[in-house]
Order: sequence, then C-alpha cells, then structure tokens
Amino acid sequence: MSARIMIQGAGSNVGKSMLVAGLCRAFARQGLTVRPFKPQNMSNNAAVAEGGEIGRAQALQARACGVAPTVHMNPVLLKPESETGAQVIVQGNRLATVRARDYAALKPRLMAPVLDSFHRLMAEADLVIVEGAGSPAEVNLRAGDIANMGFARAADVPVILTGDIDRGGVIAQLVGTQAVLDAEDAAMIRGFLINKFRGDPRLFDDGYQLIEQRTGWPGLGVVPWFAQAHRLPAEDATDLGGSRGTGAFLIAVPRLSRIANFDDLDPLAQEPGVTLKIIPPGQPLPVEADLIILPGSKATIADLAFFRAQGWDIDLAAAMRRGACVLGLCGGYQMLGREIADPDGIEGNPGSVPGLGLLDVTTVMTPDKRVTETEAIHPGSGTQVKGYEIHLGRTEGADRAQPIFTVNGLPEGAQRADGRVMGSYLHGMFTADAFRRAFLASLGATPGNVSYDVTVEDTLDALADHLEAHVDCTRLLALADPARKPDTSTL
Repeated sequence: MSARIMIQGAGSNVGKSMLVAGLCRAFARQGLTVRPFKPQNMSNNAAVAEGGEIGRAQALQARACGVAPTVHMNPVLLKPESETGAQVIVQGNRLATVRARDYAALKPRLMAPVLDSFHRLMAEADLVIVEGAGSPAEVNLRAGDIANMGFARAADVPVILTGDIDRGGVIAQLVGTQAVLDAEDAAMIRGFLINKFRGDPRLFDDGYQLIEQRTGWPGLGVVPWFAQAHRLPAEDATDLGGSRGTGAFLIAVPRLSRIANFDDLDPLAQEPGVTLKIIPPGQPLPVEADLIILPGSKATIADLAFFRAQGWDIDLAAAMRRGACVLGLCGGYQMLGREIADPDGIEGNPGSVPGLGLLDVTTVMTPDKRVTETEAIHPGSGTQVKGYEIHLGRTEGADRAQPIFTVNGLPEGAQRADGRVMGSYLHGMFTADAFRRAFLASLGATPGNVSYDVTVEDTLDALADHLEAHVDCTRLLALADPARKPDTSTL
C-alpha cells in the first residue's frame, strides 16, 4: 500500500494548502511519486483538469508534484453561488446546486466517489498527501463528514494537525481540538505542526512542549512565516486585498461578492511597472486607474447588482472619462454588455437585466457549462496564449467582430471600436509572458522581463526548502508509511 498522510487544520486558513504544496515538491524532489488529494474543497477559484473542474490549490499541488492535475485530486468541489447555496462538482462534473442545509443529506452519497478517487491515486503513487477542509474541531458537522475525520477513518489515513500561531491561541487550538474530538477520531492524529511563526521560534519552546505533554502527540516542527507565499495562486478570496506592487501603471479590481478565478491577476501583480489594487466593498474605484478589470464571478447577475450597489458603475464611468481602459474577464465580460438574459432561471428568477452597456454584446445564460482548456492567438501582437474557460452562457454582438483573441480562426471575446473596452472568457491569459507584455505595452505601461512560470517554479522550490529546514520530514514520512524502514545503506 502507498504511504499516505493527511494535513488537517485546527481552524480554517491555517496554511494547509501551502504546506501540502511544499511537501509535495519536497518529497517529489526525493524521487518519490507523489500525488495531492483533497476530498472536499469549497472555492470559486477553480482549475480545469481533464475537461472537469477542481480547486485551484490542487492544480498547484499537482504542479508541485511535477504532474498534470486530474479530477481525482479533488473529487468534491463546492462553488458558492449565494450565501446559502453552492454548486456541487463531483469528479469534475456538476452534480447539482444545493442549499447549505440540504448538503448534509447529500454527503453520504459522496463518500463513494471520494474513496474511488483516493484509491485511484494510491494505485499510482508512492505517497499521497491529503489536505483536510476547515477543521475537525467543527464536531457539529461530523455526521457524514467526508472532508476531515470521516474521510481519514474511512480511508485509514494518519493525520497531522496544524495550528496557526500568527492568529494567537495556538495552544488552545491544538489542545482544544483534541478535547472536543471523540476518542476514535483523536486516535487518527499522529503529530502536530505549528505554522506561520514570526520571530525567534525558540521563544515557543515551552509552548511546544506543553502541547506535546497535554496531547501526547509528537511535534513535527515550527514553520516560520513564508514571505514568498503571495507569489503562488491563492485559494481563498479572503486572502485578496490591499495593494501589490509599486509601479506607475495602476490596475484596479473590484472585489465582487462572488469573485472567481482571481488568480488571473497574479501575473500582473508581479510586473515591476504595475500597481495592482483590489478594491473592497465600501470603497470607490480609483478614478486615476489606468486599467479597471472586472473579474470572474460565480453569480454574474447577482454580482452585477452588487457592483451597482457599491456605486462602482459611477466610479467606472468617471475613471473612463479620465482615460481608463476596461477589461472584463468571464463574468466581468458578461457584465460589460447591453443585457444578460436568464430565461431558464439558472442564476435565480427567470428574466433579464441590463448590463453596463460598455460593449455591444448580449449574453444568454444556458444550462450547458463550457469547461475546457483553450489555445488562442492575440491578433494585435501575434502572441499565443494558453488558458481555460469555465462559464455558463453565450455572448454575441457587433463588438465580437473585433475580438481580443481568435481560437481556431474564430473570434473569442470582444472589443469596442476604440479598443478601450475589452472582454474575454479566457482565464489565465496573463500567464503567457509575451502576451502580457504586449498587452501592457499597448496600454502605455512599461512591462518588465518577468517569467511567471519561472516565478512559480522557483517559489515552489523555495517553499520546499523552507519546509525541509523546519519540518521533520523523515518522521512525517515514517508516520505516512509505518512499514517504512530507515535507510541503513550508508551506515
């Protein structure tokens, strides 16, 4: 049987995704065949894998392993569409849209595909590193659980519990988690990690020993804050905010309530000539912006109403009067048109709403979802782009006669005649270095010589180095495979 270990968190956002990515790269560099796995994920930041959808974090973890992502790395993906409901993706394909209170009834049906996907990965790997979701301390959600202890026990996967010391109270996080778990769940935990430490880790020696004494779990390390984390795609929209970069060219992005695939912005943020500002609700879009990007959305019509409720439509018009250009990506592209029609009530009540009217196109929502990897040509520069599409709806209109891209000779996206308003369904376009530089230069920015792929690869290697320096990886691997014998060949 392959070795397997699960990283669970004593709370949400303790850095599980980053730890798994770094461990995947570290063990892959040792020559092991490694696969990431997350039974259940909740994120609107999705990636395309084998024509289906998985969480963006699992796509990054697959990259850390040096392999292409598959739908089995994240067999259940929940994509929130409202405060009380989410689309359920199972092994890459949409199963249903359910309300949160109804999801508990659905979960027992999902353990079978979760275990099927896990065993597929186990059959091809030396080591599977599993990421939990949320926290096992949420014992009110334990019945039918497929994300944490329910999965760990069903698949017999030992668990490492991670605490986030940056938030404070890490001793209570870990000791308290043990206190609320039932005995059989607690027995699955074989050790703990402390993550996101700032300062001298020796100052936590007493606390570390106290956790070991109170829980009986061995500590596997204290991981200092990883300062380069912002160079890797973020999974959670709560990580978005503030300003990145100090360049003269200002790009402003409204943080929509259902913002999706926001890693589209990461390559732009790494350009030395760019300042990227994420504008939170309640703050105006800066009228001095050079480019305003309307990002993807999981609920386009609702987020268009949200955009207007913030007064951002007024700010957008003011910025355009001062010379700003506008780019809409996926849902943002749909918002820029004259109308969004939803005759089947896919996003709510049947009907239609006026768009922002900045592009001469209209969108009709349709039940068939387009999920595909796409190769395109940018006619303006002749550069090639590899991206992906995940969207409902068809968009047509006169401004598609001047598309941003062509795909197999056909138009993709739309532009206004003066080129100042653009829209596209193509996610990931800015990872193509030549296109990104040409696009920024066409708008008057000064692009740098940054290679986005090199940046991501170097950062994954730096993360692996970081974890190897601060985590007892030898012990962790022994916990993942109790049958593993120490290597005595060099003794």
